[in-house]
Amino acid sequence: MKLTYSNLGGSGNGIGIGNGNGNGSKMSLGKSIKMYLTIFIATTCIYMVLYQYHISQEPFAGSEVVKPVAWGVVGRFVCQQWTICKPPLYIITPTYRRPEQTAELTRLGYTLKHVANLLWLVIEDANKTNPLVAHTLDRIGVPYEYMVAPMPEKYKQTKRAKPRGVSNRNRGLQYLRQHATEGVLYFADDDNTYDISIFEQMRYINKVAMWPVGLVTKTGVSSPIIQNGKLVGFYDGWIGGRKYPVDMAGFAVSVKFLKERPKAEMPFKPGYEEDGFLRSLAPLDNSEIELLADECRDVLTWHTQTKKNAPAQALNRTRYRDTNLEFIDKLLVRP
Repeated sequence: MKLTYSNLGGSGNGIGIGNGNGNGSKMSLGKSIKMYLTIFIATTCIYMVLYQYHISQEPFAGSEVVKPVAWGVVGRFVCQQWTICKPPLYIITPTYRRPEQTAELTRLGYTLKHVANLLWLVIEDANKTNPLVAHTLDRIGVPYEYMVAPMPEKYKQTKRAKPRGVSNRNRGLQYLRQHATEGVLYFADDDNTYDISIFEQMRYINKVAMWPVGLVTKTGVSSPIIQNGKLVGFYDGWIGGRKYPVDMAGFAVSVKFLKERPKAEMPFKPGYEEDGFLRSLAPLDNSEIELLADECRDVLTWHTQTKKNAPAQALNRTRYRDTNLEFIDKLLVRP
């Protein structure tokens, strides 16, 4: 094979291959390019078809599939055509001012951020809302309602154990009765630890569901006792004459079931808050209680609690004037 050069300014013959016929060579080159383009397009189409098939076989994460588009009416969700609506969850979290407050709300908030169709009811034991708490909730980005519900004065003055969180939780129940129509409520304290799978499991309950909670009392766990698939009792380090000796993190309730019992609430009785609330949901038979976490054979929530920290000492504003410490000092919680 040889290269034949022709006059660029001639009759149109250019650089040719073979017998020197430039036009024939150009036609061959054009056919080759067309063939390669055809192969490329066909290969791309086959790849896209196979890719789409692969994607269709993969399970979608809840956060990808379920997106609440409107929160204008609590308990009702407007879903776009390509989304799949799930029943809403209402997470009631009592909180109070302390050095660990921001850290614990942050930890819980970023757990809840992985859960779809959720409204976080954060209720503080205070007379007015705290801008630092509101800022923290805004930064996390979970849909929320921030309210206050102070403990009644008569309980604050007692030297005995105080019914902490009761006003907060009852305020949350009041909110749901006013605004929610469906879904599930769950009391999630901000000092606990949660496996996000428990939220998806509780989402579809009909009445009441229960499951084990780790790191509770001397037994290390508080749990329903299941035998042959039936609830036959409760395992807890302190029974105390309770009908339902369970931890606050170990049960969830259907909103519809709650609203059918308008008098159901949590009592101001330390140690008996869970038991009193569950009793107020009567009539409720043990056979109606759904058993989650692999029929109570797994632990998906833990009563971890955070180490108590002493209040931060006052900042020397003369020594550290015009430094970043002045900004950080505004983020520290003191009594």
